Amino acid sequence: MAQNYKKPSKEELMEKLDELQYKVTQENATERPFNNTYNSHFQKGIYVDIVSGEPLFASTHKFNSGCGWPAFSKPISREFIKEKADFSHNMHRIEVRSKHADSHLGHVFNDGPIEEGGLRYCINSAALRFIPLEKMKEEGYEEYISLVDDNSSSHNK
Repeated sequence: MAQNYKKPSKEELMEKLDELQYKVTQENATERPFNNTYNSHFQKGIYVDIVSGEPLFASTHKFNSGCGWPAFSKPISREFIKEKADFSHNMHRIEVRSKHADSHLGHVFNDGPIEEGGLRYCINSAALRFIPLEKMKEEGYEEYISLVDDNSSSHNK
């Protein structure tokens, strides 16, 4: 369900984001491997687009791929991401972007865990904001709690 996920103006983004976050999400840059916020982060919660707040990835699908960036086996919902061919750097890759804000997130590769579908979403930490399980309800992501909390009962209906 797409709430108010939209891309702020360029001026708002320049105020809200630091230089690296802006370059990654708006100019398709890539942060340095291993030296980023979420590569070794495995707390329970969800990762949202730093620009729009679109829910992108759950901690339950995060794994240590050794690539130097946060890696996920699948998104929370295909509703919030889009993929497009990327031929930059003399390579053919599949770029991953957020659907509503059109933020550059990273790339998807087919070398992920087979038991999870075989995909590896290699995502820049600078494109993400982490929302810990205990703050998900307060920040408006209650419907996704059951994805990351083994003890939650789905009481949405």
